[in-house]
Order: sequence, then C-alpha cells, then structure tokens
Amino acid sequence: MTIQWFPGHMAKARREVTEKLKLVDVIFELVDARIPYSSSNPMLEEIIHQKRRVIILNKADTADEKVTQEWIDHFAERGLPAVAVNAQEGKGMHKIERAAEALMAEKFERQRSRGMKPRAIRAMILGIPNVGKSTLINRLVKKNIAKTGNKPGVTKAQQWIKVGKTLELLDTPGILWPKFEDQRVGYKLALTGAIKDDLLHMEEVAGFGLRFLEAHYPEKLHHWLQIEVLPEETTEVLAMIAERRGIFDRYRDPDYSRAAELLVREMRQEKMGRVSFDFPSDLLVEDDADGGENSSH
Repeated sequence: MTIQWFPGHMAKARREVTEKLKLVDVIFELVDARIPYSSSNPMLEEIIHQKRRVIILNKADTADEKVTQEWIDHFAERGLPAVAVNAQEGKGMHKIERAAEALMAEKFERQRSRGMKPRAIRAMILGIPNVGKSTLINRLVKKNIAKTGNKPGVTKAQQWIKVGKTLELLDTPGILWPKFEDQRVGYKLALTGAIKDDLLHMEEVAGFGLRFLEAHYPEKLHHWLQIEVLPEETTEVLAMIAERRGIFDRYRDPDYSRAAELLVREMRQEKMGRVSFDFPSDLLVEDDADGGENSSH
C-alpha cells in the first residue's frame, strides 16, 4: 500500500524553505532518535545542497542508547555532526550550539583575521512533523514562543527567534515526502506517532512492530507480553491481548482493531523500555542492494 500524505501547507513549506536557505549558515535537521533514517526527509538532500548541517537526534531518552551511539558514529563517518538530545526535559541543549559553532569556526576565524566581527550564527530547524521542533525551540529560547502540540503538522508559520548571542533560529514547519517508497518507513513512522493513525491499518502496524521487536529485542518483547514464544500470526497475539484486557466487540469476539491500537499505543509509550526501530547496519544492507542511493543517511 502506498501512503499518500502531502497537505498543501507542506508544499508551501518546501517553497519557503528553499527561499530562506540563502539566509542561513547552518541547518539543524531534527529527527526522532528511535528512527533517524525513517524520520529524515529524502527531499532535504535536494533542497539544502551543500549547506552545513547538524543532525539532532531528539527523544533520545526513548531510544536504545547503544544504537543511538551507532547512529552518531554513522553520521560522523559521513562528515555530519550529530547530537543526541531530549528537548522535552532540556537535556543536551548545549551540544547543539557547540556543534554549530564548530561548523562555523573556520569561517568566523577568517572574518576575525580580516578585522570583521562575526555575527550570530543563523540556523534553520527542519524536520518532519511531530519530531519535537517546537519543543526544541522552546527549550533553546527558554520560553513558550513556538506553538506546541502532539499532532503532526501543528507548527504552521515560519518565524525568526533569537537564542542568546550566538544563535538566530528560523523555525520552519517540517517537510514530509509525498509518498513512502518503502512501506517499512511508514510503519516505523506510525510506531513512533509521527503520522496520523488513520493513514495506516493499525493491525498491519502492530504486526510489523511485533516482528521487528521479535527480531531485535526478543527478551523485552516476551517480558512485556508475558509470553515465552511469539505466536506466528498477528491475530493470535491480538486475540490474546483482547482476552487479557477485555477488548471485545458487541458479539463478545476479540476486537482486533482496538487491540492493535492498544498494542501500538503501548509501543509508543515505551512499555518495554528503550528501543530503536532504525539500525545503521540495516541501512548499509539497503545501500548495497540499491547501489548506495541512500548513502548520505
């Protein structure tokens, strides 16, 4: 199934981003630390070209710490500085400014050598909806300027915001590609709450999540579901959940749809502890298969 989701304001945002790029020194690309690849935007490469960029892995407290470090190393190998933060709690905020300063150090040193006083670093925050752009800005400026919410697409307008003496931020609504070529990307976005639930069948999302967790975090999954062996069919798991939680339809049969919604909701709420749904090693396998088309991410 191809997921179509490209609201008019997203198309407008892309045009505005392209226009404003010439005003900024640094791009802050905000991604979900649990899915750094799936929550990045392929269009970004076309739009930003050679602009200096920092990858900000937000919600790092929900991701597998070991995998997050693997991602930081993966980006570093490709010349991209990456920092792990938790904007909700304000953890790691200092790393962002430091990374931007490091990227601009050479240029600013040249300016100083010519007797020029370097101005504030102008940066743009980019990311798909619901990765925490507004929360990050609020933390950086320490007051509630950007409108925040937990629904994809809540930030609608662009605005310049001064952050201390060293940074000026342009907050720009996130861009999401018109369709997902890889269905797994859609499932992972749904599992982390980055896209609206009505865009996918929750039973399919739950099934994907179960198989992924069985492959990467079997002990956590079994402990969470209180089982020794994961049933082969997703419907068996959903029936078990429905029975335990009393989720039935009006005929007293298991309500698979509601059970799937519950399962996905609990995956999002980290009921199993910290897990990641994107691994750099998986990406390298895909690169080999497609001739390296995705090598930057």
